[in-house]
Amino acid sequence: MEEIRITGEVESIIYENKENGYTVFSLTTEDDEVTCVGIVPQIHTGETLEIGGKWSIHPVYGRQIQVQYYEKSMPTTKSGMEKYLASGLIRGIGPKTAKKIVERFGEASFYVIEEKPEQLAEIRGLTYEKALQISQIFREQHELRRAMIFLQGFDVSPAYAMRIYKKYKSRTFDIVKTNPYRLADDIWGIGFRMADKMAAEAGIQADDPNRVKAAVKYVLNQAAGNGHCYLPKEELAEQAGQLLGLHPDFVENALRELQVDGEIWQENLRGVTAVYLNFYFYAEMAVAKRLLELSGERTEQSMEKTAREIAAVEKQTGVILAEEQRAAVQEAMSRGVLIVTGGPGTGKTTTINTILRILKKEDVEVVLAAPTGRAAKRMTEATGVEAQTIHRLLETSFLSDDSRRQTFERNEENPIEADVIIIDETSMVDLLLMQSLLRAVAPGTRLIFVGDMDQLPSVGPGNVLKDMIRSQRLPVVRLAHIFRQAQESAIIMNAHRINGGEEPVLNEKGTDFFFLRRTFGEDVVTAIRDLIVKRLPGFTGRDGMQDMQVLTPMRKGLLGVQHLNSVLQQALNPPQEGRKEKEFRQMVFREGDKVMQIKNNYNMAWRVYNAMGKRCDEGAGIFNGDEGRIQSIDEVNETMRVVFDDGKVVDYDFSQLEELELAYAITIHKSQGSEYPVVILPVHSGPPMLMTRNLLYTAITRARELVVLVGLPETISAMVANDREVGRYTGLTERIQNLDDFMREAEE
Repeated sequence: MEEIRITGEVESIIYENKENGYTVFSLTTEDDEVTCVGIVPQIHTGETLEIGGKWSIHPVYGRQIQVQYYEKSMPTTKSGMEKYLASGLIRGIGPKTAKKIVERFGEASFYVIEEKPEQLAEIRGLTYEKALQISQIFREQHELRRAMIFLQGFDVSPAYAMRIYKKYKSRTFDIVKTNPYRLADDIWGIGFRMADKMAAEAGIQADDPNRVKAAVKYVLNQAAGNGHCYLPKEELAEQAGQLLGLHPDFVENALRELQVDGEIWQENLRGVTAVYLNFYFYAEMAVAKRLLELSGERTEQSMEKTAREIAAVEKQTGVILAEEQRAAVQEAMSRGVLIVTGGPGTGKTTTINTILRILKKEDVEVVLAAPTGRAAKRMTEATGVEAQTIHRLLETSFLSDDSRRQTFERNEENPIEADVIIIDETSMVDLLLMQSLLRAVAPGTRLIFVGDMDQLPSVGPGNVLKDMIRSQRLPVVRLAHIFRQAQESAIIMNAHRINGGEEPVLNEKGTDFFFLRRTFGEDVVTAIRDLIVKRLPGFTGRDGMQDMQVLTPMRKGLLGVQHLNSVLQQALNPPQEGRKEKEFRQMVFREGDKVMQIKNNYNMAWRVYNAMGKRCDEGAGIFNGDEGRIQSIDEVNETMRVVFDDGKVVDYDFSQLEELELAYAITIHKSQGSEYPVVILPVHSGPPMLMTRNLLYTAITRARELVVLVGLPETISAMVANDREVGRYTGLTERIQNLDDFMREAEE
């Protein structure tokens, strides 16, 4: 649609969100009065605006302009000035006072307010102190207007300009001109590339030290986004040099300055110089120290007593434990820290249930938690004991000015009230969450970590479960025996075959594991759609929307998340009269759609309602990987309500929809900790770094009742053969080992 540019006077403010600057207002031009919407903060009636944007049709407000940029100018006529002052802009000036000021000072009114406030005291009802207060507020508003125009000159959107000004106020101009790279550290959503563009427009040199330091931190942050806790110095210098267009030697000076400033840490690790953002280094040290401290605390309990308790539980349940399960229960009764690891069908849940039954008899306070809402729900169903997310256990709080900054109410001074804490799906726990958890564990509290070390590692930085096991300094029980009932599941047996480097057995009669051969990518897409819409609902009795999940290794391409979601949305939830929808960045959200939260938002408010529709719980925090359904779209208030699988109800402002995406198909990484009745997996083509044994194993173990692979058998073979682990640069294993050695030497 063609871009338009018009000038007019703000007639009225229809709606205003003071936090993010989103405003709906009417603008009077020479020819017409038009409705405008967009990020246009702190405008007031009477102001003159020149705006640029595009026409759109709103179902309630009709034809309106979506504002993409704007310029303000102060009213110059007496009527405009009076309207502006009477708009509520300045506390202490209402319509009557505004009229008196303009009648007294005419077109010089704004000059008097800003430069000669003492003259305002000549007006009846205004004291000298009040006049100074009015002048100060007026100047602040003028400064905001200048800052918004200044930042738009750097192609900064109004939304980001508002965030920048709220952070820096009068320092905005100086910071942007001298070191815009500060914005990448301080402002949520502004990264190195945006700051670098601003710096270039401000005339800052390519080899400016602030630019080089910002690039180093950017590369390290990008690495953290890919799971790394550090980068080898040579790799960091090469990546930063390419980003800057400079020789890697320029990075050396920046590293020295950053270390002096306490922003990074460098040390020799495994024969290379490891460069950390300092908080990841300190997190590794803190996790290692706390694990060893807790592990050193033992509870005296005789093996004979535990053996009698195990026998009593076996008699009660009729389930006989394997030797390794017995060992796990014995260790759990005495160890300060225990890791229980094993693949599907090896009895992790039976082991935990036995531990819980014994602890219940001993009147011990036990708390259960998992990294995600889905995993916590599964844990509750498997144990009959209420489990919660780790974030909920730690009582997430937040600082409203910056959603990146997460804090927890539970910590050393306010620890978790429990004798034993059991964490499931530990492979999903990243380094920083583990640090926060361990901070909140009181001395004497026992910790039991349960997980499959062969699953994909956490989305966040670190490879915590595997590093803890590899250290060989913490008690670990490996469950390897596959129980007879589990052996009847082709899903479980094929998962173990794949994990051991063997080919899965395809299409055995009467099994829960199927393969459909399709030669071309287009045919794979068609087959997946037909399976969900027609074939599998009849075969399994399961609902295509509710019970089936497509998992794919990739985001892009024919068999990537984006394309498959478009196809499956059209098949399962097509456009329909009365079914509202909202288009957002080449994506259409529709009432009834499956959606997923794709970033942690610690201050997103949620509510839970009981069967009677009465609110029974509320809180804040929606996390990366949480899944739900769109219940309703409110076009008048511009909100979208999502009901998540754990019952949380969240109202998203339309400006927050970047945090959601369709979830008919999701990446295998995003499926961690979840379990679905039916999993469908395209196995056709893709980059070798994605098509790995580890990824295939993780996808298959997400299914509870049925797995269907669609594609080429040679791709399955290639994935099984591709056992390269996607390496992560982490130092937790060495931290645990070195600290343990040091503590032992200190004791001798």
